[in-house]
Amino acid sequence: QVQLVESGGGMVQAGGSLRLSCKASGPSVSDYHLGWFRQAPGKERQFVAAITSTGITSYYADSVQGRFALSRNNAENTVYLQMDSLEPGDTAVYSCAAKRSRPIRSHEYDYWGQGTQVTVSS
Repeated sequence: QVQLVESGGGMVQAGGSLRLSCKASGPSVSDYHLGWFRQAPGKERQFVAAITSTGITSYYADSVQGRFALSRNNAENTVYLQMDSLEPGDTAVYSCAAKRSRPIRSHEYDYWGQGTQVTVSS
């Protein structure tokens, strides 16, 4: 069983930055690929970004490409999502998720965190 805890959400003005963290715990967590998703009120959950277990390869949704960046510290079992140039449309609950198998650019993940709220004001 893998547990995921997100942190770092908050409120920021448009153009600002936030860094989200996803701390993983459990057996062999370094073997898991980790993804970030977001869900705004009344909307479906949306893929944001994902990073392979090795941290070598990352994937991003077109809407965040060039503004968001993933990094991974396997020694700390933590993945970071740096979010820059935030826009009001980025407002959502952001959740991280973990899976062992490919593809990682999908919605089919095995474990999910509770999420952290990100609010971007105009």
